[in-house]
Amino acid sequence: MNPSLSLLLLLLLGLSQARSVLDEEQESGAEVDENDTVDMSTRILISNNASNEMLMEGDMVMPRTRNAMMCWYNRCQWKKDSSGFVMIPFTVSSEFSSSERQKIDVAMQSFHRSTCIRFVPRRSEYDYISVENRDGCFSSLGKVGGRQVLSLKRRGCMYHGIIQHEINHALGFQHEQTRSDRDQYVRINWSNINPQMAYNFHKHRTNNLNTPYDYSSIMHYGRTAFSIQYGQDSITPIPDPNVQIGQRKGMSRMDITRINRLYGC
Repeated sequence: MNPSLSLLLLLLLGLSQARSVLDEEQESGAEVDENDTVDMSTRILISNNASNEMLMEGDMVMPRTRNAMMCWYNRCQWKKDSSGFVMIPFTVSSEFSSSERQKIDVAMQSFHRSTCIRFVPRRSEYDYISVENRDGCFSSLGKVGGRQVLSLKRRGCMYHGIIQHEINHALGFQHEQTRSDRDQYVRINWSNINPQMAYNFHKHRTNNLNTPYDYSSIMHYGRTAFSIQYGQDSITPIPDPNVQIGQRKGMSRMDITRINRLYGC
């Protein structure tokens, strides 16, 4: 088969799979605004603009005791119990309203339906995720031990895709556009990026879990992330520059596949 045709078929397959997942998300009660044209990374970066946290790539808490970029190899995954489920204790701040708590619950339940991840209310466990109303949308990368803050600012972060995005960081997943083979799939336009922000686009030695690059991943930033020129690309898909990136509606099929492979679901 012609290589170009093969690539086109793969892209169409990926988009159709992403669409089916989004349909399932809406059926489950996830709120998706089809008229919302603001991509997820833009919302996250706006929300985190005034944050006092030291953040990498816009929304990952800077590690203080280890190199988070080696997370895959340092066993910072959450542990699976004898039942075959990965039980992750969590708490939710009382600052959130009942409707906001419901949004958080719906996002967590989406992992329950398609993976072996299970979020359970904390009792006395030492390691747990504390969902809090801090000054932005951010999370640590993987399990760091003890109380681990996952911040969802009430004004700016309470979107289904953003909640899923930050949970994926807590599970150990980095941004798609920084994976080790990204230069085959996207072009980083360094001239449109402030040199002081260039570190946000450095590639990492990632475990790609034998999965293809996923333009539709909930972990992929939008094309103008960190751009210094309004409306100009900092990230351009290749070979087709018109491929959508930075969707904010819900996990793609490949996002789910990666969780299942990483955690042996």
